Amino acid sequence: MGIIAPIELLKRQYLQLIDPEGLTLPPKEVLRLPETQAQIYNDIFDESRLIDYTVPERYKIRVLKRLVKAMEDAIEDPEEDLASSLISHFLSEQEISDEISTSLAQYMAQPLPSTSATAQQKSYVTYTAPSPDLTSPKITLLEVPSLLASSGTTGFRTWEAALFLAAYLSSSDGIHLVTGKNVLELGAGTGFLSILCAKNLGAQRVLATDGSQEVISDLKSNINLNGLAGRELIQTAILEWGHALIGGIADCREEERSYDLVLGADVTYDLKSIPSLIATMRDLFELYSNIKALISATIRNEYTFDAFTIACEKNGFTLEQLNVSMPEKGNQTGFFVPTTTAIKIFLITKEGPLKDPFAL
Repeated sequence: MGIIAPIELLKRQYLQLIDPEGLTLPPKEVLRLPETQAQIYNDIFDESRLIDYTVPERYKIRVLKRLVKAMEDAIEDPEEDLASSLISHFLSEQEISDEISTSLAQYMAQPLPSTSATAQQKSYVTYTAPSPDLTSPKITLLEVPSLLASSGTTGFRTWEAALFLAAYLSSSDGIHLVTGKNVLELGAGTGFLSILCAKNLGAQRVLATDGSQEVISDLKSNINLNGLAGRELIQTAILEWGHALIGGIADCREEERSYDLVLGADVTYDLKSIPSLIATMRDLFELYSNIKALISATIRNEYTFDAFTIACEKNGFTLEQLNVSMPEKGNQTGFFVPTTTAIKIFLITKEGPLKDPFAL
C-alpha cells in the first residue's frame, strides 16, 4: 500500500466518518508537537480553508474530544522515562492548540439536533481510493451513514461490501474488469460503485439501477456532486429484480450497447429477495452471452448466503470465490472497512445453456 502521512490518513478517515474511537491518530511523539496540532487544525477543522464537504457537527465534537484527550495524554505521558522527559521538557510545557480547543468549545456551545434526528440525517461522506498519493481519487456522496441494515430501504448509505469491492476494482488485479467496459450495477443505492467506475476506473458506460424511485433520485444527486451530470457515461434506471428485462431499460441487445460486467454489493442479505435477484441475473446471462458478474457479500447469515449459492448452481451459474483478503487496519489507506467484517467477492459466469432450476 505504501506509507501515508499520519495527518493525511486521519483526514481521509475523518471525511469517511469513521467512528472516532477507530480513527488512527498520529503517534504521541508527533501529536504533541505544536506544528502537528496546527496542521491538523488547518487540514481538517479550519472550515475557512477547506473545500471539502463538511461533516456533521456531532461527529466533529466527538472527534475533537478524542483529539484533545489524546493531545493531553501525549503532552503529559506518565510512561516517559527520565531522559526522554528531560529532552522533551520544553514540549511538556506546551498546551493544546488554541485553535483546536476553541473549535471544540464553539461547537459544544451550539444547539445540536437530537441523537435520533442525527441518525436519520443525510450527511456528506467523502471516500478516498486506497493509495499513499495525496492526489488519490475521491468520491463525495450525500447519504445516511447511521442507517441500519434492518431499517427497510438500505439504499441510502454505502455499505462495507461496496467499499471492499471498490478496493478490489481499484487494484491492479481488478481494474481490467472495468476499464473500457460497459457496466451495469444492481442495487446501486448511493451510486458509490457506479460513480467510481465512471469517474475513476475508465468504464466506457455505466448503468446504475435500483428498485426504489427515492433511491434513484438521491443517486442522481450524487452523480451531480461528482461532476458527472448530463453525461452519457453514467445513466440511472429503476430495475426491480424479477421483472422482465426485454423491452425495459436494460434491454440493450444491440452489440454497441451490450453489457460486459454486472456489479452487486450487499445484494444477498435478504433471503426473500434471492429468487428475484437470481431471475434478473438469469435474464442478463440470456441477453448478453459474454457478461460476467461480480458480487460482493457481507456474510451476516451463512444460511442466507448458502441459499444464494445453491440457487446459482441450480441455474447453471459458475461461482468462483476470488482470493481477495481484507487489509489489516494499519495497512488501509482508503475505502476503510472494519477488519471484523466478513466479506467475500464472487465472480459469476455462465457457460453453455442455462439449466432449468425446476428440472428433476
